[in-house]
Amino acid sequence: MQICSIASGSSGNCIYIGDGDSRILIDAGVSRKRIVDGLKSIHVSPESLDAIFVTHEHTDHIQGIPMMTKYFHVPIYGTAGTLDGIRQKDSKGLVTMEHLYQVYADRPVTIGSLEVTPFHMSHDAADPVCYTVEASGHKVGMATDLGVYDDYTISHLEGSEVILLEANHDISMLETGPYPYSLKCRILSERGHLSNEDAGELLCRLLHDDLKYIFLAHLSKENNYPELAYEAVKCKLWEELGMNVLPFDLSVAKRDKPSKLVLTGGNEQNTETGQLSMDFLESAL
Repeated sequence: MQICSIASGSSGNCIYIGDGDSRILIDAGVSRKRIVDGLKSIHVSPESLDAIFVTHEHTDHIQGIPMMTKYFHVPIYGTAGTLDGIRQKDSKGLVTMEHLYQVYADRPVTIGSLEVTPFHMSHDAADPVCYTVEASGHKVGMATDLGVYDDYTISHLEGSEVILLEANHDISMLETGPYPYSLKCRILSERGHLSNEDAGELLCRLLHDDLKYIFLAHLSKENNYPELAYEAVKCKLWEELGMNVLPFDLSVAKRDKPSKLVLTGGNEQNTETGQLSMDFLESAL
């Protein structure tokens, strides 16, 4: 499988996963133009997409869906609560019932050669889910927009070769920042977002010999920095496991550019905009 984060952050999220037979997006929370440009940067035609799987109905995950259905007639998959939210926010009525397909947590959906499994997450949305994707014995896991994780979360993500893992905020930055108190409480709650420290602790539970790539994802623009998230997760790996040399590639998914294209099995491929894992140091999210 090929994996590329087209956009990641509190202002918009979109992930591409595909192989030689099937191609999907997880979320479409940026404009159609940005999605199309991101796909073209990795030589994928938007017309070739087989489906868009949606985690939940917040705008930073569904913004591009109406125009993607209008121009490319891509089927949209989500839970009942998520699909209802998409329809309610589609002011132009571009997303019709014929575009929508309901998924259920813990019931895999087969899209060509890809097996996509939704699983419950804790977030302040109607019926949110995360996803894993498997094909040909390889597995990719996504864990963003969850306020807390548990053994159920870990059981679904275990065995993933590539993981997109939320590192939304630095707790001190959030607590002392400009957000209203109510919003701070929401983010810090069990239905909010994972902090950098939470991400590091969860990663410690998910390590295995075949884990090759970790993308730290969904960073807050106001309450985090790419360098800070990266160092906080590395520090947690050192504190918990004594790990000072990482046996996998750790990088931060960018807000405004596609990531490098990585392949299950441990290979990677640079695109025009995706470079080496530390290239986030060149520009802040």
